[in-house]
Amino acid sequence: MRLDGKTAVVTGAASGIGKSVAETLAAAGAHVLLGDLNEEGGAAVVKEIRSRGQGADFFRLDVSDLNSIADFAQKSYAARPHVDIVANVAGWGKIEPFIQNTPDFWRRVIDINLMGPVAVTRAFLDKMIEKGAGKIVTVSSDAGRVGSLGETVYSGAKGGAIAFSKGLAREVARYNITVNCVCPGPTDTPLMAAVPEKHRDAFIRATPMRRLGKPSEVADAVLFFSSDRSSFVTGQILSVCGGLAMAG
Repeated sequence: MRLDGKTAVVTGAASGIGKSVAETLAAAGAHVLLGDLNEEGGAAVVKEIRSRGQGADFFRLDVSDLNSIADFAQKSYAARPHVDIVANVAGWGKIEPFIQNTPDFWRRVIDINLMGPVAVTRAFLDKMIEKGAGKIVTVSSDAGRVGSLGETVYSGAKGGAIAFSKGLAREVARYNITVNCVCPGPTDTPLMAAVPEKHRDAFIRATPMRRLGKPSEVADAVLFFSSDRSSFVTGQILSVCGGLAMAG
């Protein structure tokens, strides 16, 4: 699956799944525009990608801030004449009982995991419509499909991202723009490393394949939705979970 001549925006690209998505799309031939709050990490990913002779740029991005998103979009179009792919990967959460959550916690979870994809997508959608082509891929979560203990608001936000993608897919299909979701299960990322060991072990025991997912496995699903191999696929969800949510 090649992306030669394409430009891809990847949010949350300084680490974890976002980093792997950026590297995978770049390896497939796309010029990747990385966005993240972690400027040092983002610069390191760009350096790594460029060292392999592939194209990449980094611009600071806070997906919970509309001004930051507007600045990122402006810099993206200054760097590249068009954006063909938007991969919404930035996300955040932590395991905590709902009754212990604060309103500030709710807002942060929703702003990053739901409103982030909404606002970033909107920032690039007009030019995709003008061009009559585009690929929008949001990395949601199986928590948004089946719920997750200790991640109640996160599950709601990720479920909202799924519903947003399905609704938008209906609106923009006429413009040859596809909109799809990748839903990882428990994945070996820096966020997962912060989860208590007993919870990680429980995730592994509950997964039929008896291991955590790899960021590269999620990135391969994003690559499929970003490529011409999915030209007639829109409004869909692809779960990458080792069978954990197969009944959901």
